[in-house]
Amino acid sequence: MIELAPLPLPTSADPSILRDFGREVKGVRLGALSPEDFGQIQGALYKHSVLLFRDVELTLEEQYSLTKAFDPEAENYGHGNNKVDNSKQSILRSVIKSIPRVPQVQLVGNGTIYDHEGIPEVVLKHPSHTTFHATHVSREDSEKGFTRFYRWHMDAALYQYAPPKVTTLYGLRVPEGGGQIIRYDDGTGDELSAPLATTAFVSGKIMFDILPPELKSLAVRSRAKYALHPFVWMSRARASPTGLGMESEGLELTPSELPPWDESKQKLYPMVWKNPGTGELHLQVHPCAVAEVLVDPLPEGSKHEGALYAAGAHLKDLKEIRDLLQRMQRPGIAPKLVYPHDWKEKDLMLFHNRGVIHTAVGTLNADQVRVFHQCNLAASDDPAGPTMKDVTRWA
Repeated sequence: MIELAPLPLPTSADPSILRDFGREVKGVRLGALSPEDFGQIQGALYKHSVLLFRDVELTLEEQYSLTKAFDPEAENYGHGNNKVDNSKQSILRSVIKSIPRVPQVQLVGNGTIYDHEGIPEVVLKHPSHTTFHATHVSREDSEKGFTRFYRWHMDAALYQYAPPKVTTLYGLRVPEGGGQIIRYDDGTGDELSAPLATTAFVSGKIMFDILPPELKSLAVRSRAKYALHPFVWMSRARASPTGLGMESEGLELTPSELPPWDESKQKLYPMVWKNPGTGELHLQVHPCAVAEVLVDPLPEGSKHEGALYAAGAHLKDLKEIRDLLQRMQRPGIAPKLVYPHDWKEKDLMLFHNRGVIHTAVGTLNADQVRVFHQCNLAASDDPAGPTMKDVTRWA
């Protein structure tokens, strides 16, 4: 019988706000789910956003099948099978490697990994803010255990392929070591204690719920237009110290510097996505990859007092866009709203990729080997945005 238990929240978290966020699932074998068990897990996922399974034994094929069960028509990895391996410019190339036998499952981790699932040898790097942010934690502070979030995101190519509905992340080898202290370094003084090489999650639902009225109104009226080949487009640019978006330094690649592109494959998505299980709204924006924002005017009969872009707008200035996204998303990554998972070997995290954003954290040395399997599938449909009823309610 399936049992759901609350996740062990850190002392920094606010349990009253995170009371419905995350559950540990017990009493189920993921490699042999009955339709009834899967229905319970699917319902729990859409309600709680993140599900933890401990002491899991899962083959590559079983992980792929579990992920695919949430979207049976999906076939390819979220960025396309083998596409990242073959892209010399993508910022993702050094952190993931397709597994030949099941190319929808990616090998992620750190260090030199030998004879793994048909891969003779591969060197992987744990994503570190030192390779992506405009500023870095000093070496002295890093040795004292200070670090940063890497890059807040949902798993999605945001070009050609629709964002995956779920991601499964399976920890096979977890490096040992003391915890680290995440510094936000944005002038707030915020810090967060976290386990070594944690994966941190926040809820898109909570991120929307805590917005003030004028930003809720803006969110339900807005669409984010993502850059062409966004992970190549941003490859020269540098991120802000929270990992929540990029600095505006004019370093993004121009269209002529990108790989061949097709404008019809460029993605334009609502800022707010509707949960298919609960009907609730989640603020779901990949802040690093947004190139333009389109805002619809207020619906007829709405109050204009205090409204932002009441007549509608088409924003193309990256600094204006990024400043706006900071206002909307930064409150949602406050320390009290972050769940940093304390990985154990054979943990499997299943998360609603269209309902949370997450990030890698920390710094690992080359001898701290980390081996994980990640699977997410480019979806068979696009995320649903707010209904007209939602817009009327919140605008």
